[in-house]
Amino acid sequence: MAVLNFTRLQDLIDQDALKGKRVFIRADLNVPQDDAGNITEDTRVRASVPAIRAALDAGAAVMVTSHLGRPTEGEFKPEDSLAPVAKRLSELLGLPVELKQNWVDGVDVAPGQVVLLENCRVNKGEKKNSDELAQKMARLCDIYVNDAFGTAHRAEATTHGIAKFAPVVAAGPLLAAELDALGKALGAPQRPLLAIVAGSKVSTKLSILQSLADKVDNLIVGGGIANTFMKAVGLNIGKSLAEADLVGEAKTIIDKMAARGATVPIPVDVVCAKEFSPTAAATVKDVKDVADDDMILDIGPKTAAQLAEQIAKAGTIVWNGPVGVFEFDQFAEGTKTLAQAIAASKAFSIAGGGDTLAAIAKYNIADQVGYISTGGGAFLEFLEGKTLPAVEILLQRSAAK
Repeated sequence: MAVLNFTRLQDLIDQDALKGKRVFIRADLNVPQDDAGNITEDTRVRASVPAIRAALDAGAAVMVTSHLGRPTEGEFKPEDSLAPVAKRLSELLGLPVELKQNWVDGVDVAPGQVVLLENCRVNKGEKKNSDELAQKMARLCDIYVNDAFGTAHRAEATTHGIAKFAPVVAAGPLLAAELDALGKALGAPQRPLLAIVAGSKVSTKLSILQSLADKVDNLIVGGGIANTFMKAVGLNIGKSLAEADLVGEAKTIIDKMAARGATVPIPVDVVCAKEFSPTAAATVKDVKDVADDDMILDIGPKTAAQLAEQIAKAGTIVWNGPVGVFEFDQFAEGTKTLAQAIAASKAFSIAGGGDTLAAIAKYNIADQVGYISTGGGAFLEFLEGKTLPAVEILLQRSAAK
């Protein structure tokens, strides 16, 4: 995977190509709300402001849209409305942001103005990436900007279809930063390249593990995934969460990496309990001493120290998932030790996935991680080596210029 070359919004601004032009921005404004419709966390709205502000400052007439929740296509309900987002966006920009309903057939917006186009997933054909819908939307604008990495793994009319037909296509600053970071971590990494992949199930991350097994120098596994790998090397894991039917796959990954001098470090000690609960008593045990009624809920201190040493020597770190049940403090030390090691490392680090972001927040290391991906599913699919439809079309259009 090479470092990605694509047209950026900033390139167009540098060419003074936005003045008087109609710019359609696909943002990710899918924010959590309470029962009264109030936004409870506005990170995504704040993150979308730089692209909008840059386009306005460059003299464009700006249209912004996003999905919100999971509406039924063709059936608009008040709870699907982006109205609270329009209000928050207006506050952040210091400008009126009018919300436009039924916008597919035409939008009035003048240079220096910004309008918010109602929830794009209400439009029939959005999720199926309808060419007819995409062509209508492409006719609304001179320039299409995708600034929504979180939906880049979905081929939908506002993320993929419109990019086929719009006159000019570019990546917004959020999407560009995400692709730059992922390209740096996986396309041209400083070695050693170390990946931490943790979670409850191997099955949900098997293709990621298989893909990374070809690329990384060290593959640290944690959580239920580590239990399956421990079982693969013949260790007793008691009644811990594991997937017996994937033991063979785990062994194949270990052997494949060993054949090229890379490693999957297996824990030497673990933190066990007799039950899964916030009040469960935690016991540190050597891996050979795990009893049949034990549940492994974290890596032990010796293992954590060994892994922290590997992290300290890494040139690039990709982190997805906590290595233990870090929500319970007695099973959080492994994740905490690794998080602090990543924070202290001079390596370029990229982290993503909901639980990973929660761990970063818990240990207050956000400003010490090289790049924090907000992508969720898109981040995981990129790690798998999958082509993200919204990125692919952007690359195709950039190459065809």
